[in-house]
Amino acid sequence: MLQYNVNLEDKTVLITGVAGFIGASLAKRLLDEFRSVRIVGIDSITDYYDVSLKYERLNELKSFGERFVFVYDSITNKEVVERVFSEYHPYVVINLAAQAGVRYSITNPDAYIESNLIGFYNILEACRHSYDDGKDGVEHLVYASSSSVYGANSKIPYSTDDKVDNPVSLYAATKKSNELMAYAYSKLYNIPSTGLRFFTVYGPLGRPDMAYFGFTDKLVRGEKIKLFNYGNCKRDFTYIDDVIEGIIRVIQHAPEYNERDNNIPPYKIYNIGNNSPENLLDFVIVLQEELVRAKIFPIDYNFEEHKELVPMQPGDVFVTYADITSLEYDFDFKPITPLRVGLRAFIEWYVQFYGLCK
Repeated sequence: MLQYNVNLEDKTVLITGVAGFIGASLAKRLLDEFRSVRIVGIDSITDYYDVSLKYERLNELKSFGERFVFVYDSITNKEVVERVFSEYHPYVVINLAAQAGVRYSITNPDAYIESNLIGFYNILEACRHSYDDGKDGVEHLVYASSSSVYGANSKIPYSTDDKVDNPVSLYAATKKSNELMAYAYSKLYNIPSTGLRFFTVYGPLGRPDMAYFGFTDKLVRGEKIKLFNYGNCKRDFTYIDDVIEGIIRVIQHAPEYNERDNNIPPYKIYNIGNNSPENLLDFVIVLQEELVRAKIFPIDYNFEEHKELVPMQPGDVFVTYADITSLEYDFDFKPITPLRVGLRAFIEWYVQFYGLCK
C-alpha cells in the first residue's frame, strides 16, 4: 500500500462540479472527516437535469458555514478560474465539472467541447501557474475520467493497462483527451495528477439521467422503461459511498516521479468500479423488489407490462467491468456495497424526497 503524502488538514481543496452527484458527496465527506479543511466549490448549475437536486446538495453543504465557499460560475470562464486560484490558493484540485452522458453527446456536442476540453484546459493552466514565482502550488490534481474511454473493448475486465484508442462516443473521446492533456502537463510542468475512471455511479441524490433513477421515475409515473440491447447489457454499478471512499484515499497520495527513471511523470490512472457487473434484467428485478418493499407498488403489480425491449443505442457498449487490481494494491481498497443494499438506500431516499410515503 502506498504511503499518504498529502495532508488535508488546514488546507484548501477546490472541487469543480461541486453541485454534482459525486462533487457534493465528496465535499460533504471531506468536511465531515477533516475538521480543518476548507472546500471551495465551483459549479455553473446547468439544466442538463433537474436543478432542484443540485440546490438540495448545495443546501446540505451550506450547513458547514465558512468552511464551504461556493462560486456560481463555469470553469469554461478562464478569468473566473484564474481568480479562484489567485484568491484561494488551493492545495488540492479535484476536477469533476463536466458535461456527462453518452447519448446527450450525440445531439449536443458543443457542451462537451466547452466543458470537458476547454474547461479542463483552464484548470490545467491554473495548476501550472500555481507554481509561478516559486510558490508551492497545487500538490495534487485529481480529475474525473470515465469507464466510457474503454469503448467497445472486447477484453474484460477493463484494465488501465488496456489501449483505449477507439471511443464510441464524443463523451468518451473528451474523457480520453482529458487523460492525455493531464499526462502532458504532468510531464512538462511536474504537476502530480491522477485520473479516475468511474463505473456507473449510483445512490441517493443521484443523477436522473442514469438508468436506476430514470427507471424509477418512469415506473412511478406508470410509463414503460426501455431495456436496450433487449436487456442483454451488463453494468458495473458502483455505490456512491464506495466511490467517495476511493477518491479520498487517492487524493492523499500524489504520484511522484519514478526515482529509477525520470522519464516517467507524476501521473496515474485508476478504475473505480464495483468489479462485479450486473445483468440489466437482474438489476431491474432487484429494483422492482425494492420498489415493492418500499410500498410504492403492491406485491402483485405487473411490472412486465411496463418493460420494452429495444435495440442497442448509438454510443452504448455491451458491458462495463472494472479491473481494480491497482486500486486494491496501492490503496488497500475495493468497493463493498452489494447492489441490493445500494438500491434500497436509493429507493428509501427517493420515497422521502418526492413525498411518496404511504
